[in-house]
Amino acid sequence: MNALTVRSRWMRLREHLSATGVPDYRFRQVVAAWRGSTAETFADIRALPPDLRSDLADRFGSRLHPLDEVAVQHDEHVEKVLFAAESGARIETVVSHYRAGWDSMCVSSQAGCGLGCTFCATGAVGLVRNLTADEITAQVMHPRWTRDGLPRPASVAFMGMGEALANPHVFDALTLLTDPAFAGLAARRVTVSTVGFAPNLARLVTEHPQVTVTLSVHSPFPEQRAALIPLERRYPLAENLTVLDRHVATSRRKVYLAYLLIAGVNDGEADLAALAGLVRQRSRPELFHVSVIRYNEAAGADPSYRAPTTRHVDGFVHGLRARGVHATRRRQLGTGIDAACGQLHARYLQPG
Repeated sequence: MNALTVRSRWMRLREHLSATGVPDYRFRQVVAAWRGSTAETFADIRALPPDLRSDLADRFGSRLHPLDEVAVQHDEHVEKVLFAAESGARIETVVSHYRAGWDSMCVSSQAGCGLGCTFCATGAVGLVRNLTADEITAQVMHPRWTRDGLPRPASVAFMGMGEALANPHVFDALTLLTDPAFAGLAARRVTVSTVGFAPNLARLVTEHPQVTVTLSVHSPFPEQRAALIPLERRYPLAENLTVLDRHVATSRRKVYLAYLLIAGVNDGEADLAALAGLVRQRSRPELFHVSVIRYNEAAGADPSYRAPTTRHVDGFVHGLRARGVHATRRRQLGTGIDAACGQLHARYLQPG
């Protein structure tokens, strides 16, 4: 628990209980109710004395989870939930149900995003604010997921709204999610995706070396990448790849390079050859895996962008493999309800 460096509500709650002489096991009872989704409010934690329930509600608010469910959308394999924070900020969380029988959750780290990537609906919203560690973890631990007696998703990915590594609260959230004293998720089942916030990428692989990392590449050419991901001008792809080179050498953990394929923009033979060369130059190229993603039309994104054909995507993946690069096509779910990569905007963007 000492790893919690940001003063989340959990730290303040524990300090309050200690200062008022409440036994340590009472704090563990609160955490157990949160982890098991057996309570939505402090008043629901029947293991606590009534006066303590009342005191905690007065000091920390009545609810254990600082998010309200606003709306839900479904398609055949995906459930997307619109949450509202107490401040009114809105975020989206997506759960994908795979035929193999397991689920994966995609969580948001920011309301909106300030990086302005030209292919992304969230970037068109602009940054509303960073989410707190409690708001991030609430997406995973919210009782709505377990009300029907279903297990929690087998994996969690920071691939929702926002640039995860631009929000310092993400580190505290990762500790809350992976610490056995709190949510206790296996770190290897947690993925953090970034477009290349290099200083915090270095911090991530140092503090959470077992967490899976995905770096968005989207172009092997600096100028073209900067047109897609403006952060390239501040933290170049080469700087981020150097961080990952050191990480794979010490951890021997596989890392992922996401490549969003946009028709006529970054899907040509020159792009393919340069991307393959970029991977082969790595210190341990066998530990770098390219995930090729077919572009999804997104509200607020550059209107000239188009999705390539499925055949072209498959051909691009085959071309990488033919050049000795580990590559697969990432399966896309939820495009019909704006729940796929780059489409989340929490209804801040409305047509018309």
